[in-house]
Amino acid sequence: MVLKFNSRYLFVWLLCCFPVLATAQPPRGPLAISPQINADKTVTFRYLAPSAKSVRLSTQFERAPLEMTKNEYGMWSATVSPVTPDIYPYNFIVDGMQVMDPGNVDFFPNERFKASLVDIPDDPSLIHSLRDVPHGTVTYEYYPSAEETTGSLVVYTPPGYETDLSKSYPVFYLIGGTTDTEETWFKVGRANFILDNLISEGKAQPMIIVMPYGNVEGTIAAQKGLPKPADPADREGEEAVHRAKTFENDLTDNIIPYIEKNYRVISNGDNRAIGGFSRGGGQTLRAGFANMDKFSWICCFSAYLTDQEMESSYRHVYENPELTNKQLKLLWISVGNEDFLYEQTVDFMDFLKSKNVRYKNLISSGGHTWMNTRLFLTETAQLLFK
Repeated sequence: MVLKFNSRYLFVWLLCCFPVLATAQPPRGPLAISPQINADKTVTFRYLAPSAKSVRLSTQFERAPLEMTKNEYGMWSATVSPVTPDIYPYNFIVDGMQVMDPGNVDFFPNERFKASLVDIPDDPSLIHSLRDVPHGTVTYEYYPSAEETTGSLVVYTPPGYETDLSKSYPVFYLIGGTTDTEETWFKVGRANFILDNLISEGKAQPMIIVMPYGNVEGTIAAQKGLPKPADPADREGEEAVHRAKTFENDLTDNIIPYIEKNYRVISNGDNRAIGGFSRGGGQTLRAGFANMDKFSWICCFSAYLTDQEMESSYRHVYENPELTNKQLKLLWISVGNEDFLYEQTVDFMDFLKSKNVRYKNLISSGGHTWMNTRLFLTETAQLLFK
């Protein structure tokens, strides 16, 4: 037997039968609508904290945190000047404590700091925006990782992957930066929307993107009940190089075999690319240079290797530049001109140039930000597997 109710009479019946439902709800206070993107691209941020003594807004489009003002209800607010359309992280500093925006469901996945995200739209829409085009699928995967732990991946498959079962695809292994998680390229980098839009425009080849968590030691510690190890103080030091090797081994011994077993991929170096941002860029260079039989496409975003490390570990890359230039279909290096790694990255490019190793590069404006990283992905995705 199926019971059907008119929604109006059902509501009245519920009130009569369960008066507690109508009376037990606490009174609603003021709602913090935040962030509020205004028509002129100004943005209003709000945070409800009646007992706070100070609330400031910290964003990547302002040079310094902004003081927020408090009204009679304890609602703090600040409206910023028109913002260039893009996606930006931000947080509130409440009596010295950094907190996310509780009124915003969009957040920056990261193992150390917590930030919310504000997406300032544009017209026409930006390449990372949701558009009315065919969309791929994003899947969370778990695989057998180092020391009998379980690793985590986010996998993007392009439009048509589920319908044309006869087709196999090239794979782009895409790694986040220090403290980023496997979700960061998806939720902040918007890799899925960027590829959807480029593929729909015929600017990028359909490809699978695999986004791993780059901190293997962190996974091991967490699953064994230990505190996550601190980040290496020296990104060029022995500990940083050791951790990069751990990730490389996990990639080649565990991640790639798992993907090639469970997805329809073309399993050769000409159809594998590797790329990464910041720490992930260093992992990219080390794993790519050490496995040039496995990767013909290497994309480094805001990262570098020193001359000393190249000489001690990767002499084969430059001692026979003709062979390297033949093996690598693309060696890409990009960095912002305000990035704190700008000078080291330029030095790395100069080293490769002096050794006649070919590469493509892009020096953008701005710093060590995900605004730049989305740009770098957009540019490189159009070059891969062509």
